[in-house]
Amino acid sequence: MTYDTAASATTAEHSANRTGHEGSPPVPRPAAPTVSPEGIGDIVLAGHPAPYPHLQTRSAPTIGRLAAAARAAASAPTLLRLRPRRGGRWQPAPRPARRAAARRMRVSVLVLEPNGFAAVPDEPHRASVLHLASGRVHMVTVAPDREMQAVQELTGDRARALGSGDDHQLINTGDRRAVVVRVTG
Repeated sequence: MTYDTAASATTAEHSANRTGHEGSPPVPRPAAPTVSPEGIGDIVLAGHPAPYPHLQTRSAPTIGRLAAAARAAASAPTLLRLRPRRGGRWQPAPRPARRAAARRMRVSVLVLEPNGFAAVPDEPHRASVLHLASGRVHMVTVAPDREMQAVQELTGDRARALGSGDDHQLINTGDRRAVVVRVTG
């Protein structure tokens, strides 16, 4: 018998006589698992809304879309003629200023008299963007222990995205009324 035939005969005998333990019958091998995407929810539901309410997601507007809506609202001509109903308080923007915002965005306006100040409302689960429509305004960031952390000037050519957790105050540092637009989403 040659080496090749002896090796194949030994392998055949070994696989035919395989047993689980000494003297017990051969152990059946489990069938190879079949591959099916039916059991994997991510593959089956790809591109389709989830059928369960707790798994449904609602897309939030991006910072770029919020900034674009704030710029468009700040350029509305009705804001410059805006007379505050409540001086130094945030109020809903006029309809022409809200037209550029999508359904899930809220647009509000703050009119500050010279040397006036107001707090930016903290909304921890929503993104917020500020844009200056007219005037001169500085934003002061205050730490929880009431120490001033930063002072930044708001300009009409840039929108300012706010992070949560800080207390922001707006101060009119100019000699005429200032109008600030805030878009949240």
